[in-house]
Amino acid sequence: MPFDGIVTKAVSDELNRTIAGGRIFKIYQPTKDTIILHIRSNSNNYKLLLSSNANSARVHLTDIEYENPASPPMFCMLLRKHLIGGKLLNVEFSNFERILRFHIEATDELGDKSIKHLVSEIMGRHSNIILLNSSDVIIDSVKHVDHDINRVREIMPARHYILPPAQDKANPFDIDFNDLISSILNENASLAKLLLSKILGFSPVICHEICLRAGADPDIAPKYIDDAKLLSLTEVLKELIGKLHQQIYSPCVVVDRSSGKYVDFHTMMLTQYESANEFTSISEAIDFFYKAREKKEQIRSKGSDIAKVIKQSIERCEKKIRIHISTLEESSDMDKYRLNGELITANIYSLQKGINKCSLMNYYDPNGSYVDIALDENRTPQENAQWYFKKYSKAKAAHSHATDQLKQARWELEYLENVLYSLEEADSTESVEEIREELREQGYIRKTNIRRKSLRKSAPFTFMSTDGYTIHVGRNNMQNDELTLKSSKSEDLWLHTKNIPGSHVIIASLPEPIPDTALLEAAGLAAWFSKAKNSTRVEVDYTRVKYVRKPSGAKPGMVVYVNYNTVIVDPLDPENL
Repeated sequence: MPFDGIVTKAVSDELNRTIAGGRIFKIYQPTKDTIILHIRSNSNNYKLLLSSNANSARVHLTDIEYENPASPPMFCMLLRKHLIGGKLLNVEFSNFERILRFHIEATDELGDKSIKHLVSEIMGRHSNIILLNSSDVIIDSVKHVDHDINRVREIMPARHYILPPAQDKANPFDIDFNDLISSILNENASLAKLLLSKILGFSPVICHEICLRAGADPDIAPKYIDDAKLLSLTEVLKELIGKLHQQIYSPCVVVDRSSGKYVDFHTMMLTQYESANEFTSISEAIDFFYKAREKKEQIRSKGSDIAKVIKQSIERCEKKIRIHISTLEESSDMDKYRLNGELITANIYSLQKGINKCSLMNYYDPNGSYVDIALDENRTPQENAQWYFKKYSKAKAAHSHATDQLKQARWELEYLENVLYSLEEADSTESVEEIREELREQGYIRKTNIRRKSLRKSAPFTFMSTDGYTIHVGRNNMQNDELTLKSSKSEDLWLHTKNIPGSHVIIASLPEPIPDTALLEAAGLAAWFSKAKNSTRVEVDYTRVKYVRKPSGAKPGMVVYVNYNTVIVDPLDPENL
């Protein structure tokens, strides 16, 4: 979980700088476990988000607009009753626990001022948002925890609020570094796990980061690490804790370049990852991280039924291909049946009814070899010859049909794999809906009489090569068709990964020949926007648009091309262009 004690401290520091002293003028509860407080402070309006969601519990300022229910939930109404118009005195953070307490001075029904406490506990599935009175008695909470769930710590109205059990770890501000190193030297656990077990507020990712910055292997025991690296470890720890004391933070969100997913965030740059986006505040980083994650989840959810249809269709195609290949194998002896029929016919007067085999000279063989032929003793030689000719005709027809069907099945499989790739790479709900409409038009999804809103079409990606050439990349099959067959000029350069699902790529030609730099960069983009994204040395075909055509009846995105060349490149991340 990225929201550790250090992040909690950074959030507390930021909130005390920005909204402490502000007035709460609106309260909303967009979901059952999320509260948003609108606060006016220093002539600015802020939105403070508190979430107790098991998978995304957090506290931070947000710029995202959330849709609120028509009727506010009971807990939201209770917060409005007690906190609207209240002054946020300060945000309390202590002992590097993932708990923030908001001290709010509010006026009650009698007009008397009193202090209320809004507590946010960020503890995975045990996360909660709790409203307390001035005596720390629970008024209510987002989640109720009764005696049956937790006998030690009930979270119910009228119960006294008790902090979660303290962890047997050291506060980072109180660490004696010599004692810390001495206490772990003879342990058998890995260095990263030992740091995690010894220091409050540290998460696995931070322990791993500290080890790497010190040049120590985080996955081996300290006794196998030399003294110089252990000394470096204490220096890295001192530097980190010193920055926490001084409230010096470098918020970032890290991304996995191979998948494009945002995987973590923190108050410091995480060098263990290849790439990170930097932010000026921890709230901005957290807001960005969860917005991207929720968007990805929304897209995944929106396209889950489509993915199921595509995968089922792919399985059906693969089954058809196996059947057609088996048929071709079974009919591979068809020429032998024809030969047997011809040899029997040529020797029909030397054969008698009642024999079950014969050996006849193969007059097609210059060496005059003999062929052993099985006969039905209940048939005349003429009937045996006809039987072999019929078997040949049947096998020939089956072979021809299977060849055609195999070709069609392979084309369909290629098309479906392209659609699945486009769905997996979709970056908006509009793109998902375009793919849904495409599948509906192709008959994979049943059409309905329900009137649908007209789709707002997404545009292809557009990049600029280092030498000034415009490069277009299709997002899906419909765009690929539009890009290649309609909007491009005949002399534009067309690129696509060889035998791998991916996007059509177009280099808009200028009067002069396209230079190798633009060609290689476009080929790198074609590899990046394909299923070979995580590979190296990817083959990319290229030719002029005039040599690309769509066969009659072919599905969207499916083309054939001639007069092409092939270049081998590594995928090019557009951010490196």
